[in-house]
Amino acid sequence: QVQLVESGGGLVQPGGSLRLSCAASGSMFSIGNMGWYRQAPGKERELVATITWTGSTNYADSVKGRFTISRENAKNTMHLQMNSLKPEDTAVYYCNMRIYSGLNAYDNWGQGTQVTVSS
Repeated sequence: QVQLVESGGGLVQPGGSLRLSCAASGSMFSIGNMGWYRQAPGKERELVATITWTGSTNYADSVKGRFTISRENAKNTMHLQMNSLKPEDTAVYYCNMRIYSGLNAYDNWGQGTQVTVSS
């Protein structure tokens, strides 16, 4: 079973920056699309950004121009650089990867990391 481990969350003031990372570990697998999602208290989980194997990206309108998603295929790792953070960015952030292992394909999720934007 492939495991995803997230890191980089925390408390930051409005206007500040954070960088989230998500690393996949396991054996005999490859990764397709990757993405970051977030869930604020009392709200549904929403898409933040996605990136394909070839590096094509897609962003939610609310984060365009402030967040950048990237991936390091050789390290099975994905990052989310978050700049100009706003209080409304406060949420638990989850990474997601499409895992291919043998004949199986499935979506795998990280455990979530808390991002709090507050003065």
